[in-house]
Amino acid sequence: MSSHDSFSVFSSSPTKKKTKWDFRVEIHGAIILLVPLTRSGCAWVNKNIGADNGFQPYWPTVVLEPRYLDQILGGVRKCGLVAR
Repeated sequence: MSSHDSFSVFSSSPTKKKTKWDFRVEIHGAIILLVPLTRSGCAWVNKNIGADNGFQPYWPTVVLEPRYLDQILGGVRKCGLVAR
């Protein structure tokens, strides 16, 4: 990938507006990781999920089952946050 391609993918060019995501969603088959990338993202998981909610060995990264993803992303979006 050339440097021009990486700018278009990651919006890191000084002439383009940088997209700021609050969460990164990593799908690993039967496990999904919701990784907070901003303070707002961390605050959201602390308030809405909590470190003591199930098995959370990578806190503040949230380990969840695929069946919960739509509901959680709906809550993220409802609060005006962005997950990719």
